[in-house]
Amino acid sequence: MTTPAAHHAAERAARESYGRLLAILSARTHDIAASEDALADAFARALERWPADGVPVQPDAWLLSVARHRKLDAWRHSRVQDDATQTLLLLAGEMDEADPDAATVPDERLRLLFVCAHPAIDAAARAPLMLQTVLGLDAARMAGAFLTSPSALGQRLVRAKARIRAAGIPFEYPQARDLPHRLRDVLDGIYAAYGTGWDDVDGADALPRGLTTEAIDLGRILCRLLPAEPEPLGLLALMLFCEARTTARRTEAGAYVPLDQQDITRWDHALLAEAEHHLRIASAMQSLGPYQLEAAIQSAHCERRAGAPVPPEVLVSLYEGLLALRPSIGAQVSLACALANARGPEIGLRALDAIPSDEVASYQPFWAARAHLLAAGGARVAARQAYDRAIGLSSNGAVRAYLHAMSERA
Repeated sequence: MTTPAAHHAAERAARESYGRLLAILSARTHDIAASEDALADAFARALERWPADGVPVQPDAWLLSVARHRKLDAWRHSRVQDDATQTLLLLAGEMDEADPDAATVPDERLRLLFVCAHPAIDAAARAPLMLQTVLGLDAARMAGAFLTSPSALGQRLVRAKARIRAAGIPFEYPQARDLPHRLRDVLDGIYAAYGTGWDDVDGADALPRGLTTEAIDLGRILCRLLPAEPEPLGLLALMLFCEARTTARRTEAGAYVPLDQQDITRWDHALLAEAEHHLRIASAMQSLGPYQLEAAIQSAHCERRAGAPVPPEVLVSLYEGLLALRPSIGAQVSLACALANARGPEIGLRALDAIPSDEVASYQPFWAARAHLLAAGGARVAARQAYDRAIGLSSNGAVRAYLHAMSERA
């Protein structure tokens, strides 16, 4: 086999199987950092061996076997003989004979998500830990989603992994009494995964193919596992509403298109119908949660496809309800935009000014919204300054180009 073909096979395995393999490696040892090292070594070995030997029939099984033996060798070398080591000695060949059936994979991924939601782990580290361990994302890609720097997020993740190892946190689904608390963190992790896959980020690792699809897949599995819980249905509906508009978010040339200017004929109406279906089921359970409200907001934004846009004041009420259930900077900025659409740019700017300045200093959507509202109110100089700030904070080239064009028109 040629070297490029072998490299392509290894890259595909990394994109599609990294989280699955890491979940399996970590499940019995609780040592995520050591599992990451072993998996990295396995991929390095693949790049050495596959060009000469050919890609194995089951690449995932090959990688898992090499990584598992890499961990065993490391423990033997350091003469560490604990319960986890003995377990691995018994299970070292397990994947070599087993058929790595894809149907078992989602359980492993969700198990690791619930481990990352353990209450002994710092709450601020849970969602990013899920993204790194299950999806293999780096800190540069994730940092913007969590309003922090890559270095600070990296340190947070290192501490979280050390905590898992030191505390021996069990890799198992929580008991029923613990489920409500952990479920929210798992939902946050899945949604953060979806949002991280939404745009390319300058200076980050290459975007894993199908990241948004994998997040939706995890959402579907969670809905099947917890059919009586409305919030997984709300999250799934939210992601499907957004996914339905994917092709309309860029022109053929790749230019950014804001929601209110998108060509609705390019929306996926089958996905929109499915999203509405899940949202109706969740609403019938009469236990309102933030993801259901966010999905309702997206549903309202999509109503113009039926020729009957939702009145602006309805969106104001929805955002106010979301803030009451789960306050966030993003919801505050969105409410300000809704107020501006309903009552004028001055009211929207007043709502933006009410947000503490230190909380939005590096929050790009705040500056983009502020620039837009200043321009709408005729404050051109201030609008251009805000656009400059938003451009400097944007991590996506297409969005920067759009903001630059808007600044020139202000």
